[in-house]
Amino acid sequence: MAYILLYVDDIILTASSDSLKCSIMSLLASEFAMKDLGPLNYFLGIAVTRHKGGMFLSQHSLRCSIMSLLASEFAMKDLGPLNYFLGIAVTRHKGGMFLSQRKYAEEIIDRAGMSSCKPSFTPVDTKPKVSKDSGAPFADDSLRCSIMSLLASEFAMKDLGPLNYFLGIAVTRHKGGMFLSQRKYAEEIIDRAGMSSCKPSFTPVDTKPKGTLDYGLHLYPSSVSDLVSYTDADWGGCPDTRRSTSGYCVFLADNLISWSSKRQPTLSRSSAEAEYMGVANVVSESCWIRNLLLELHCPVRKATLVYCDNVSAIYLSGNPVQHQRTKNIEMDIHFVREKVARGQVRVLHVPSRYQIADIFTKGLPQVLFEDFRDSLSVRKSPVSTAGEC
Repeated sequence: MAYILLYVDDIILTASSDSLKCSIMSLLASEFAMKDLGPLNYFLGIAVTRHKGGMFLSQHSLRCSIMSLLASEFAMKDLGPLNYFLGIAVTRHKGGMFLSQRKYAEEIIDRAGMSSCKPSFTPVDTKPKVSKDSGAPFADDSLRCSIMSLLASEFAMKDLGPLNYFLGIAVTRHKGGMFLSQRKYAEEIIDRAGMSSCKPSFTPVDTKPKGTLDYGLHLYPSSVSDLVSYTDADWGGCPDTRRSTSGYCVFLADNLISWSSKRQPTLSRSSAEAEYMGVANVVSESCWIRNLLLELHCPVRKATLVYCDNVSAIYLSGNPVQHQRTKNIEMDIHFVREKVARGQVRVLHVPSRYQIADIFTKGLPQVLFEDFRDSLSVRKSPVSTAGEC
C-alpha cells in the first residue's frame, strides 16, 4: 500500500515497504524531472521530528521566523503563550481551552461599588420590561440650576438646547419636574461585566462574589467543520419604541464562535418580519465566517444550517412568491433566498423548547436558562469544577 500527496510542486510519498517506495519513485522519475529531498523534515511551515513512538509535528520554527521578521520592522517583545488578552483570560486544559472574563468583571464590580450584590439564578427578569418613564420623578430642580450657574460663570458655554442624554444619564421631563436615570449606562456596564444576574438590594449585605464569575466559554478540538446557527427574535419587546430584539449564535462543530443580541433598527409589523430579519442577520454572519474559513484553507463543504422556530419565516426563505406584507423586508428576503438557492444555507425549524437563541432575546425561567447556557458551552472553569469534586 502506498499514499501520495501532491501539493503544487512537492510530492510526499509513503509506502508499506521500501521496495515499493523505490519502484514508485523510479517510475515518477522516468516521466518527470524530480529530485529526492530525502526524509520529510519540513513541509508547509511545519517541522517534522521522528522518534520511536511515531512522529511529532511542530510549527515552532515558522513562528520564530514570523517573529524575527516582525521584530526587524517593529519594536516587539515576545510575551510567550497567550494567557490574557483584551480582558479575556485564556486557560488551556486537556480537553481544550477555557475563556473567562473573571478578572475584568471583578475590576468593574469594584469600580461600580457593587461587590455586595446578591447573585441571581437568571440574568434577566422574566417580568414585564421597565420603560423609560418608570421610577419616581426627581422634582427638585435647584441643584441643576446651581451647577449650571457655576459653570456658566467660569467657562464660555453654548446652549445646546434641552438635555436628553449626557455622561450616561438619560434625562426625561414631565409636568412634575425631571427624571434622571442611568439605566442604559448601568445595563451596559452590567452586561460587559457579566453581572446581569445581580438583584438590587436596599440594605447592606455581605455576600459571596457573583456566581457567574466562575463561568466562561469552553472550546474543544474537533475535526468537524460544519456551521450550525440558531436565530430568534422578541417581537415588539421594547415598551418605548416597540422595536424587536434579534439574537443569534453560530457554532463551528460544537464550539460557539459568534453570537449577537441587538435591537432591530426598524419596526416590524408582524412576528414573521421580526424573525426573518433575525434570519437575515445570522445568514450574513454565517457567510462571513464561511469566507474567513475559506481564506484559512478550511472550507465549509456543507450548507450552513439555520434553525428558526417561526414557520412563516422559514416559508419565506424558500417561497419565491412575493407578498404585499413583505415588501419592507424585500432586501432581506432576496438575500436569504439567494444563499438558499446556491446551497450555502438551509433554514430549518426547531421547536421553541430547543431554540438556544432565545437566551439572547428575553428573560427566561431558571431551568430553561441554565439548559440553554450549558448548550452554549458556557460552564464553570475546569479548575473550579475540580475544586468542588
